[in-house]
Amino acid sequence: MGKKTNIYIVIAVITVLALMVLQYNKPKELNWFPSYVSQHKIPFGTFVLHELLDEKFDAIQDVQVPPFEFLNANFEAEGTYFLVNENIKFGGPELEKLLDWTSEGNTLFIASTSFEEDLLDTLGLSTSGLFAGFGEAQKQIHKLVNPNLKPDTAYPFDKDTYSNFFETIDTLNTKVLGIVNNYEDSLALEKKHFNAIRQGFGDGKIILSTFPKAFTNYFILKDNNRNYTAGLLSYIDNSKPVYIDNHYKAGKKFYTSPMYIFLNTKEFKWAYYLVLIGALIYVIFEGKRKQRAIPVVVPLKNQTLAFTRTIANMYYEKGQQKAISGHKIDQFLEYIRSHFYIQTIHREEEFYQNLASRSSHSSDEIKQLFDFLKKLGNQTEVTDSDLTKLNSSIEKFKHKANGK
Repeated sequence: MGKKTNIYIVIAVITVLALMVLQYNKPKELNWFPSYVSQHKIPFGTFVLHELLDEKFDAIQDVQVPPFEFLNANFEAEGTYFLVNENIKFGGPELEKLLDWTSEGNTLFIASTSFEEDLLDTLGLSTSGLFAGFGEAQKQIHKLVNPNLKPDTAYPFDKDTYSNFFETIDTLNTKVLGIVNNYEDSLALEKKHFNAIRQGFGDGKIILSTFPKAFTNYFILKDNNRNYTAGLLSYIDNSKPVYIDNHYKAGKKFYTSPMYIFLNTKEFKWAYYLVLIGALIYVIFEGKRKQRAIPVVVPLKNQTLAFTRTIANMYYEKGQQKAISGHKIDQFLEYIRSHFYIQTIHREEEFYQNLASRSSHSSDEIKQLFDFLKKLGNQTEVTDSDLTKLNSSIEKFKHKANGK
């Protein structure tokens, strides 16, 4: 190898080492995955909940198997079966087993964003969604309704812009425990959406909550939110055992893959990367062919995306935010025409109603969005903040229109 090649190798090695040092010293990113695992200390784990239950209740038992298997093996078990996860769906036989067990004088406590239709039909319930909309204060507040649990206290939560609630309940047999609504400056709940209820079932009772994140580390440790969680847990009978489900969890209790354990340790991970980089350098400089390679004719690449990005950057660097917003609005109108088959020339009340019915929005939400588009179109100057808000509003419209 020549002198120049050696210089290039030294520069490459120094660059790689510098990048590795920067990455090694970079703060570890927070894991926001909703695992609901009792051993996890990440924001949406339930380590704090498990410690709280151990402290407040006399008999706590972790259940690692499905409820059907546990109740079959422990037919004499009595108390409360406690389940919390992002989504919990039982099969027919398992649901029937749980309901039979509950009717014998036990308590079934489920915290999940959604419930299967068989359970809802059995209890005479139906659910719906509450979306935070396009406003700037995109968070929701929760309250307890029991007079003994400070019903005037509001518990804001800023990590969800969408939540489910019980739209229809059996008013004769159902007791409301908690309510939710979108954030307002007054923290008042003018519209009461029920998201925590209790219903008698045979000689037992069933407690349902559509807000499982109320039992996560992040929620409990933030401000005084622990009072909300403790309020819901106060409906559990302390004199009987509490069976905590560890089967229906989005995350894993432990990882069996050796690579996960290896890469989860910073020192091992970078040692592994160093070996890969060293092997790559060897292949590049020592593994090349000794004879002249046959030239490969590379087909022309599609440069449409690169061209589009270049043009967009030119607009932005020249401060032409007004032109960017115009193109963005035109593209959004074309999206409406091609996806909902609605002409966008005349934007009157009929247009708002048609688009709302086809995109799962209300007429007021559609009108609010198009008023904002009209406002941007009339402005002589558009700021970076306006562009950010425009992009956010359009993405939220598409997100909700697609049923997500």
